[in-house]
Amino acid sequence: MLNTPKELTQLALDLTQGISSQDRFDRLLTVIKSLFGCDSSALLAFREQHFSPLAINGLYEEVLGRQFDINDHPRLEAIARAGDIVRFPHDSDLPDPYDGLIPSHQGNLHVHACIGLPLIADETLIGALTIDGFDPHQFDLFSDEELRIISALAAASLHTALLMEQLESQAFTMPESHGQAAIQAGKSAQSGKVEMIGKSKVMDELRSHIQAVAATELSVLISGETGVGKELIAASLHQLSHRSQQPLIYLNCAALPESVAESELFGHVKGAFTGAISDRKGKFEMADGGTLFLDEVGELPLSLQAKLLRVLQYGDLQRVGDDSVLKVNTRIVAATNRQLHEEVKEGKFRADLYHRLSVFPIMAPPLRERGNDIILLAGFFIERCKGKLGIKSMRLSSEAVAQISAYRWPGNVRELEHAINRASVVARAESTHLDFIELQPQHFELIHTPQELSKETLSEGVSSHHDKIQGPISIDTNIGLKDATTRFQYQFIEDCYQRNNQNWAATARELDLDAGNLHRLAKRLGLK
Repeated sequence: MLNTPKELTQLALDLTQGISSQDRFDRLLTVIKSLFGCDSSALLAFREQHFSPLAINGLYEEVLGRQFDINDHPRLEAIARAGDIVRFPHDSDLPDPYDGLIPSHQGNLHVHACIGLPLIADETLIGALTIDGFDPHQFDLFSDEELRIISALAAASLHTALLMEQLESQAFTMPESHGQAAIQAGKSAQSGKVEMIGKSKVMDELRSHIQAVAATELSVLISGETGVGKELIAASLHQLSHRSQQPLIYLNCAALPESVAESELFGHVKGAFTGAISDRKGKFEMADGGTLFLDEVGELPLSLQAKLLRVLQYGDLQRVGDDSVLKVNTRIVAATNRQLHEEVKEGKFRADLYHRLSVFPIMAPPLRERGNDIILLAGFFIERCKGKLGIKSMRLSSEAVAQISAYRWPGNVRELEHAINRASVVARAESTHLDFIELQPQHFELIHTPQELSKETLSEGVSSHHDKIQGPISIDTNIGLKDATTRFQYQFIEDCYQRNNQNWAATARELDLDAGNLHRLAKRLGLK
């Protein structure tokens, strides 16, 4: 029972402060913890039949990257359909979505107190607030009316944040003479919203660049290493543009044999070449009024680059075997993992086409520069994978978190996804039951570079108060992979720390690690 309205008053004030939405969400959960003494809580947004965590308290960080489909989570489905406060029986047989995801509690939440508050605005479900406690009777003294007040405050805060997000999007996407049409298009686009997982500074900058250029007609060149998610960026650009109701057409230029590349781009007429049994539209025509995404554009042969340049300059094209000219209004978004400016210097790519494509360049950051986004993405892939494998609950062990945080991920997000999928399959095969699986370092097969696994570093001894990580590692050492990995991490970080005059910030920079991740890893290893 709330003996005084002081806490609720403070909550209301916190949620109206002129701070960022994320700060308000975090404050909300801090106050919730103070009011209820709960062991965990989460604020979730509801979109497309799934809940996405916006803020968490008392849960593993990987939860922030998960998307909980209500078809896979009966408790969340019950909250989504209730329309009012949901108090789950302390011995409910419905699995909890946070099973195994509360650091202070291992295993399934078989018996505990759980409350779900649906967040509703304009008679529409926009999110939920979940509150969990290990004591089965932890929330018995709180009335439904008090819970409804908190639900209303949280709903108002979330609704305001979503409105601000929508207004900012409309400010970029609204054409000057077609305001109402743009508003309707924005609402429709929400139903299939492209979501990029990540809260790092480089991802915030990336989203800012996407939003700045999306509503323009400028060509965009997305550069970045293989596996960073260039196609997702292109989809986001299209979705935020006023072309979002028109098609986004994809073409992988690297997969095009030169003999058919021109036909794929511009189309052909019947009889133009052997096998041309009918007229066929090219990708430019198919994307007329919409967006054409040219992936791996650096692979296009020089002969075709000249024809592509003409379409970009004048908007007209000719199908193969046809003398007539067709006009198209197609926006180009291109992507490459090459350094095209270097290709231009070497004569492998036309300078005029490069400048035409890169009117607004966007650099997709590699995963190793995204800090804790690695853990959020891992959570996202785990949530998606466990459903396919029929696993009720799955998470990363603390050792696995340290391992994937320290790894450089040369294959970026794509490699992380494949690593999570493989580890999940291996862990499932080893497990005797599917209620709860924890991914351990030995479930991953991460390929370290020579720089990461130098023999000189491995041969150096180190003293430690942890017996299991004392002494140098050799191939003959009679220890398991888990202990060997732990020992190596200790030795490698300790060596770097001493080399940087015991400066953690400099150590983090040399290791190319997020400083927060390094501090947590060092503490777990006993270095701090």
